[in-house]
Amino acid sequence: MTQAIGFIAAACTTLAFVPQVVHVWRTRSAQDISLAMYLILVTGMLMWIVYGARIHSLPLVVANGVTLVLAGAVLVGKLRFKRPTA
Repeated sequence: MTQAIGFIAAACTTLAFVPQVVHVWRTRSAQDISLAMYLILVTGMLMWIVYGARIHSLPLVVANGVTLVLAGAVLVGKLRFKRPTA
């Protein structure tokens, strides 16, 4: 039961990134996205994955792995879709 709660919570927080990823890649714009925030977030996700692996928590590893991919997609969009400076 406890792992089920963990998976449900993980699904909610992970899926929250999907609209942002879709928006960045559809519009080809990440102008209003904070680069610092996503760099810190991706670092935190990596740390959660390491922590989850060390304590053998599958919900932590899976959720943060998927979130890392989604946040990474936003981060790549931020770096890739920079507007040229005049």
